[in-house]
Parts: sequence; C-alpha cells; structure tokens
Amino acid sequence: MTTAQTQELDVQPTPLALLLLGREADPRSERGVECPGDLPSPSDPDLVERARAAKEKLGSKVFVLGHHYQRDEVIQFADVTGDSFKLARDAAARPEAEYIVFCGVHFMAESADILTSEDQKVVLPDLAAGCSMADMATAEQVAECWDVLTEAGIAEQVVPVSYMNSSADIKAFTGKHGGTICTSSNAKRALDWAFEQGEKVLFLPDQHLGRNTAVRDMGMSLEDCVVYNPHKPNGGLTAEELRAAKMILWRGHCSVHGRFSLDSVNDVRERIPGVNVLVHPECKHEVVAAADYVGSTEYIIKALEAAPAGSKWAIGTELNLVRRLANRFAPEGKEIVFLDKTVCFCSTMNRIDLPHLVWTLESLAEGNLVNRIEVDKETEAFAKLALERMLALP
Repeated sequence: MTTAQTQELDVQPTPLALLLLGREADPRSERGVECPGDLPSPSDPDLVERARAAKEKLGSKVFVLGHHYQRDEVIQFADVTGDSFKLARDAAARPEAEYIVFCGVHFMAESADILTSEDQKVVLPDLAAGCSMADMATAEQVAECWDVLTEAGIAEQVVPVSYMNSSADIKAFTGKHGGTICTSSNAKRALDWAFEQGEKVLFLPDQHLGRNTAVRDMGMSLEDCVVYNPHKPNGGLTAEELRAAKMILWRGHCSVHGRFSLDSVNDVRERIPGVNVLVHPECKHEVVAAADYVGSTEYIIKALEAAPAGSKWAIGTELNLVRRLANRFAPEGKEIVFLDKTVCFCSTMNRIDLPHLVWTLESLAEGNLVNRIEVDKETEAFAKLALERMLALP
C-alpha cells in the first residue's frame, strides 16, 4: 500500500497495533502477553476428560463463565453463559467461588474483578484475549479528548456514557466525570439519564451503538452526531462542530459487527425470500436501518426462542453464536443463517480454546494461580461508581 493510499484510508498505527500477539506486553492492555506455562497440544485426545477432571477436583472453588461468542468446546464447561455484564453479575452472585474463570475477553474479566469480592480471584485463560473495540480508546486519548472539550468551552455540559465493552480505565474516567456505563440492552435508558444531567454526551468507544441509539431510538438526526477521531488534532472537529453536536461519538467499532454491510442485507433477502434480518446494534447505521429487528445478544436469543416454526432468519452477530443457535433451533424447523457470506469469528475471543482452559483449570487444581486479572483500587472505585449508576437506572 502506498503512502497516499494509507493517508486516504486514514490508517494510523498505534502502539497496541504494533504488538505481536503472544510476544511482549503493554501495561494498559494485556493483549500480547505470553502464556507462562506449557499448553497441552490441541490434538491431545484427552483434553475434554482432563478439563472435566480438573473442574471436578476444584468443585465449588471454581466458577466458569462462558460468553456467548466462545467456542462450543469451551462453552460445554461453562457453569453459566451470557453477555459480558450478565456474566460479571453472575460472578458477583457466587461469593463462595474462590476462582472465577472468565472465558471471554480482558475487559469482561476486569468488570468481574470490579464487581466481585476481594477474596475472589478472576482468571482469564489467555491473557492475549483482548477486544479491538476496547483498545480503540485508551486513557491517554480520552483525557486528551476531554481537554479538547474543555478548550471548546463545553466540557461542563458533557456527560460521558461508556459502553460495557471498554477497559477499566475508561469506566473509571466515566465514573470520575459523572457518567454511566451502558449495555446494548439499556443504551437508551443510559442516554435518557445522561441528557437529564447535561446537554451533550460523549459516547465511548463504539460509535455505531451510540449513533443507532440516538437516531433510531431517541429521534435525533444524523446531524446531531459528530465523530471524534483520536488520531487527528482536536479529534478532527472544530470547536463550532463540537458546540453544535448533541452526541460526540468516539471513533471506535466492533471488528465483527462492523463487517456487515447493506449489501449483506440485500443479498440475503434475494437468496432467502421471506427472511427476517436480525442484527446487533453495534452494526453500521445503514445495516440497522435496513434490518427487520435490532437488539442485543440476549434479545437475539429471546427473539429466536419466540419465533414460529418454519420461520427464516439471517443474524448479524458473531458466528459461534449464530451456528449454536442454528443447531439449537433446527429441530423446530427454524432456518437460521449468518448474515454475511464471509466467515466472521471474533478472533480475540477465539483465542480461548480448550488447551488454554485445560491449562488454567489444571494449574488452579494444583494450587497455582495463573493469569489473574486485578484492577487497581483507585481505578476500581471510580469504575464501580459508573457501574453502580447504570444499575440505578430506572
């Protein structure tokens, strides 16, 4: 790619992007940290039995959480499954469990550590399981953004609202500046609350969830939204643009949901007459506008549970979940397909596989604490404040 092409695409390298997965470390993102032990071979025919034996040996001391996007080989050992916030709350509801093994990604394990007791230890089977969206907003970048808002004379009017899919640092920033956290299920409630506190919202780090909620659910216009690009001076915005905006959207996105396009929707409607298109609100605005139904992961599951036999569905979310749902509902005559023709796993979520889980459980069973995720006390206090504001939403 030429320099001109790079500039045209607005590709800006960041320190995190330069890390090689599995090598070196970054203090603000655990992506790229080597596994300190020897993993079992993926071809070991005894992996399932080894995982089962280690989990039985640990008994009630371990509680395994499995995010919906995890591989089936991992999900089979989960005590509970769900989205990130549901799992963090499930962990907090099991105070007798000494070890919380979170089969998800780094920000999820951080949230579990924030919500659980000091006696509980949260473990992430592979420290390289990060989230590209969460990594698109660093503490330093957000602090610089706040300086830009201050210079524009609007910081006092702005309430930060951060998506659950963010680092503990960003959650702490949100709590410290009077804001709240949201999930894809309660984003409208969070924004309603925020606009009762101030005149503008800084929405972090997923621009699509913020835009879709503001325009689709709250009746705002696209012109009410501006995108703050942390790789450009002043976010690529003038002070006048910031003052005129109601929603200041961080330039972040989900690498999985961002792949779906309007062409994907049009193509599946041509291929499958009568299909219902159901997508996650992290998808682009034009995809959400063209879909029949839009909702969180939990919403997607419930919608398919309630769907009539013989109905046809194209789902715009992570492929592991879509395949699992397709297999689950096939006996009921429900046809469920992936919205796009291109395979679209969450690459970092998929880093947690059976060898990593076996290594984790066997290490814990032998009394060796590995891959603990621990949020420092100051960050935890402010992040918990932001989470508690969300829990108090009407």
